[in-house]
Amino acid sequence: MEEVVEAELNRHLRAVKEWMPHEYVPWSDGRNFDGVMGGDAWEPGQSKVSGIGRTALVVNLPTEDNLPGYHHEIATVFGRDGAWGTWVHRWTAEEDPHAIAMRDYLLTSRAVDPVELERFRMQHMSEGFEADNSHSALHSIAYVAFQEPATRISHRNTGHHSRDPVCDRMLARIATDENLHMVFYRNLLAAALQIAPAQTMRAVADVVTGFRMPGHGIPGFERAATMMAIGGIYNLRIHHDDVLQPVLGHLKVLEAPGLTGEGLRAQEELGVFMNALADQATKFEERREALLARRRKD
Repeated sequence: MEEVVEAELNRHLRAVKEWMPHEYVPWSDGRNFDGVMGGDAWEPGQSKVSGIGRTALVVNLPTEDNLPGYHHEIATVFGRDGAWGTWVHRWTAEEDPHAIAMRDYLLTSRAVDPVELERFRMQHMSEGFEADNSHSALHSIAYVAFQEPATRISHRNTGHHSRDPVCDRMLARIATDENLHMVFYRNLLAAALQIAPAQTMRAVADVVTGFRMPGHGIPGFERAATMMAIGGIYNLRIHHDDVLQPVLGHLKVLEAPGLTGEGLRAQEELGVFMNALADQATKFEERREALLARRRKD
């Protein structure tokens, strides 16, 4: 895979565009908070973003903040030498501005409670991070091939639902990076399917059937995830239609011919899972629509 990584790294560097996090922050809106600066305490009425936007932003930023943990995981799996190492460091450098821009925006615009945000960050990072799929390079590649588009979509939908065009513009720019990272990992996964089809199919099946976002350890994540699902930011239908299906379809995973043994079993497991997930997504949509209808009636 080393030659593939080098080629993809060079392609990525030609495609990526430099951007400056400070340009996406409304600095003129900022003022002192209470505490040592003697400013004004935060209260919800100061926020320009919607309620569901605040929930999603409080979940999304600690996920971006935990970059040191993610870097450790991928550097341990992929190594720090050669093209792999160059990519690991480049990826980390490109990811870091996401947390910088988001935190500066949230504090300057008073979009969320800064005390809650800092306590979330402290608790989440203090617990450390261990990836679900770090036991092999193939599992790690497969995971990020799906996790990157999931993060992209979560950011984009958060921006759309925030009701603040400044927030929407910032998250759209961050989502552009996540998309480029997805293409990198998706292309690695395509090469892996050619080099080691059975092992890669097993890794894809394991990742898809057990997928969790990296922020699952955030305090109150399940409740926040439920609110985000109902609010249309990220739910089963989005996960199935906008994350899993596009990647699997692009790679033609479910149609890959010539598999035998473990590779064929993994492909069959994946097909059964995707059908079941589609059914679950439909049931979720029905429950969601019923709930939203009751809320509109009330």
